[in-house]
Amino acid sequence: MQETGVAEPMAGPSQARVQQLRSLSEAEAYVASVCFKHGPPRLLGVELEWLVHAGASPGAPPNRATLAAALGPHAPTTLVPSSPAQPLPHGSTVTVEPGGQVELASPPLADLGSLIGAVSADAAELHRRLAAHALTVQPRATDPLRPATRILDLPRYAAMERAFDRNGPHGRSGMCSTTAVQVCLDVGTAADLPLRWETLHALGPVLLAAFANSPVLHGRRTGWKSSRMACWLSADPARTFPPAPLSADPEADWAARVLSTPLLCVRRDDGPWDAPPGVTFADWIAGAMPTPPTTADLDYHVSTLFPPVRAHGHLEVRYVDGQAGDRWALPMAVLVALLSRREITEQVRELTRPVAGRWIEAARCGLEDGPLAAAAAPVFELACSALRTLDVPPTVQDALEDMTARQVRRGRCPADDPLDEERHAWPVDPQDAWDVLADAPPLAEACLGRPTRVDPGLEGQPS
Repeated sequence: MQETGVAEPMAGPSQARVQQLRSLSEAEAYVASVCFKHGPPRLLGVELEWLVHAGASPGAPPNRATLAAALGPHAPTTLVPSSPAQPLPHGSTVTVEPGGQVELASPPLADLGSLIGAVSADAAELHRRLAAHALTVQPRATDPLRPATRILDLPRYAAMERAFDRNGPHGRSGMCSTTAVQVCLDVGTAADLPLRWETLHALGPVLLAAFANSPVLHGRRTGWKSSRMACWLSADPARTFPPAPLSADPEADWAARVLSTPLLCVRRDDGPWDAPPGVTFADWIAGAMPTPPTTADLDYHVSTLFPPVRAHGHLEVRYVDGQAGDRWALPMAVLVALLSRREITEQVRELTRPVAGRWIEAARCGLEDGPLAAAAAPVFELACSALRTLDVPPTVQDALEDMTARQVRRGRCPADDPLDEERHAWPVDPQDAWDVLADAPPLAEACLGRPTRVDPGLEGQPS
């Protein structure tokens, strides 16, 4: 990607001529070439999601007509097929998730200050439109009231729902009842990729714990600080779990992960998009489906993997819960600051290596987990220091330093601060709904589908 001064998409799946895939080696080479666009890291982006409730009936699913009216010309075509789907005034686009969550996707910009300014303005406009139709955005990352209900009747989402339902109810909850802050970062140069890839994964449990913001789901207090992450980890571990120990070759590891993951859905001109259960993309190449796959099919398959970090041309960080108000800027600022210079990133890697596999502990306990709390304090202090050298609004710098002092150093996260409506309303769930996570290490080891070549210098703990 080149810095041109004009907003252009973060690098994603190839737009080149669609070609038929005839071998695993050809598919592996294709994944490596389109999922990792090398070059100096110059552009940043963010995707923000919000759960939406109607003031008159907060326990009911979002009304499609009301949502369409609120979004007006910015409504996505998945909600209003005839919509012009205009960007918001500062270039962000609006989409709607299966359960009616509203998502804002920023344009890629070259510096953190510009990105925060543009997204803040577009988010304010989006929320103003929703409020004008008596729709309110929720401060938590999971729906505290409603059961998981899909409002978009699209082949992709119907097939996903049926596939997830085979594993239990958690995929449906993840699709329809959760929100996240997703930070998009350039891959960087080929020389820096192994460091950036390993650091983003090792840092994941720390940031998941520090920003955990979903203690209540479907009318009950679950006992987890990030019920959102618990939902996604349980939904379909082969496609949602963190990877097994990383090697020095992220491109080969990711290609193996992509090709060994079962198909979630298969696009068709007519009929449902359901995929045969258990058939991987590698099986498809080997002849498991009536027609051979194409590079467009592989691009689409990549979009159906939901691990904590997804390579999609750029690196998409998916492990942070949705945040209340304007606090979405804090995880973005932390990630950008900690990857701003190689020497800082190397420090982060060393600080987080001891807790690199503590995803379950992070989701369940937040910073009440001792090792994560011990790692989080110096990581956030380093982020505060690095952020001072970047062009960010003073309010963001002040908010991050305040969070570090009042929450991180005290072993607390947003889930530990009850909202007024949560103090007495929600019963504690007496039974842990995510017993599948007790078998997390073997599930994580199975994700890559093959032995991993571990470089002695890049050893990590199983997730």
